[in-house]
Amino acid sequence: MKVLQLIDSLHAGGAERLAVNYANALSPRIEKSYLCATREEGLLKDSISKDVEYLFLNKKSTFDFKAINKLFLFIKTNRIDIIHAHSSSFFLATIIRILNPKIDLIWHEHYGNRAQTSIFNKFVLKSCSYFFSSIITANNSLKSRSEKKLVVKKVYVLPNYPVIDASLKTTRLHGVSNKRIICLANLRTDKDHINLLNAFFEVRALKSDWTLHLVGHYNEDDYYKTIKKFILQQHLENHVFIYGSRPDVYHILSQSAIGVLASKSEGLPVALLEYGLAKLPVVATNVGDCKNVISNNAEGILVDAQNSKELAEALLVYINDLDLRNKVAENLHLKVMSTFSETNVMKSLLNIYKNHQK
Repeated sequence: MKVLQLIDSLHAGGAERLAVNYANALSPRIEKSYLCATREEGLLKDSISKDVEYLFLNKKSTFDFKAINKLFLFIKTNRIDIIHAHSSSFFLATIIRILNPKIDLIWHEHYGNRAQTSIFNKFVLKSCSYFFSSIITANNSLKSRSEKKLVVKKVYVLPNYPVIDASLKTTRLHGVSNKRIICLANLRTDKDHINLLNAFFEVRALKSDWTLHLVGHYNEDDYYKTIKKFILQQHLENHVFIYGSRPDVYHILSQSAIGVLASKSEGLPVALLEYGLAKLPVVATNVGDCKNVISNNAEGILVDAQNSKELAEALLVYINDLDLRNKVAENLHLKVMSTFSETNVMKSLLNIYKNHQK
């Protein structure tokens, strides 16, 4: 069996990490594993296993015929059986599927905020779904939505899982040791950093020696400028730090005391699992499948989305109780290790692939 993971970029986002993790984990388990980045490369390129064959298309537009032909020939030459398309790469994958009807196309839905996209984008996705062999989703709500809104018979739920490379140690966080709050999330509106900043502003008023660290890819867009403006207006320049994408996630987490996610929407955030793997106590908004990771107060604290006061209060609970932080961190670590493992996910994924090979 030969399988290609298709992803738009290799920036360090959740879907991108999962595509690389899948390609790497599959390489010893199938005949040949491939990975293709369509539009941009990024930090995750260095994480690709030497046993995975990699292709970069450098696609410039929706109908970049040179890139489409390059991918078509690559798939044909290597006799690839399955395209596993992640997130928005489904459109290019559909074109290839039309050109090569014998190939199986599996779409992986990661985007918890899909319902808020434009009518046109929903129409395009539904039209493309006629060509999907099946869909994989990160949680049951995404599965239900896919079954209702798209034209496909087989929809599976497959949880995300974390992989952290402990060998990389390049980033040094600012601030005081054991008094750092980390947020691993690309700077996008659905991650709601403004909610987090409002909460941290309240925290800082009571705990002035604590700092907040934002790690994730960003563009010089209006959202990023809004975040920077907030930091300057509230005089948080020495308390809130933006790092961009970084490859040494485990090293960054090892320097942190509390992990936080303030999202308005999610599927199953990989960052939440990475916090657990690194033994951090976690405060997260109760969106997507966060409740399946943090199922009780002994594993973390869930708060309502877009409620900065509740988020601040939860952070202060951990800030004020080191023993509680240590207990919760250990509980979450055990949960992630037992429930969200590469071995379990790969077994389920291979069964899905094999169902299409019969």
